[in-house]
Amino acid sequence: MALKEIQKQVDQWTNQYDPQYWPPHEILAHLMQEVGELAREVSHLHGVEKKKKGHKTKGLENELIDILFPLICLANSQGIDLDKAFDKMMDKLNKRDRDRWEKKK
Repeated sequence: MALKEIQKQVDQWTNQYDPQYWPPHEILAHLMQEVGELAREVSHLHGVEKKKKGHKTKGLENELIDILFPLICLANSQGIDLDKAFDKMMDKLNKRDRDRWEKKK
């Protein structure tokens, strides 16, 4: 599914609420909270600090997607087309950074 379609779905869902989107700084605060939960999950899976006994988490997949929603809300609230932004980023990577790292042989 294209990012444009995902942005449209988020926009349709948030359109039923008032305000449709929180102010940018509040969306960012929510995004940072979700990033913290992702960091905790990665730490539990790959770091030295393992989950406490009986502590349940949603899993890496869910923590990753929990970051995507507020990110899309922020983009929508600012009128940003994520498909275009992604294409620009890939163009930059393919031009500026094409020789930055050692490639597989």
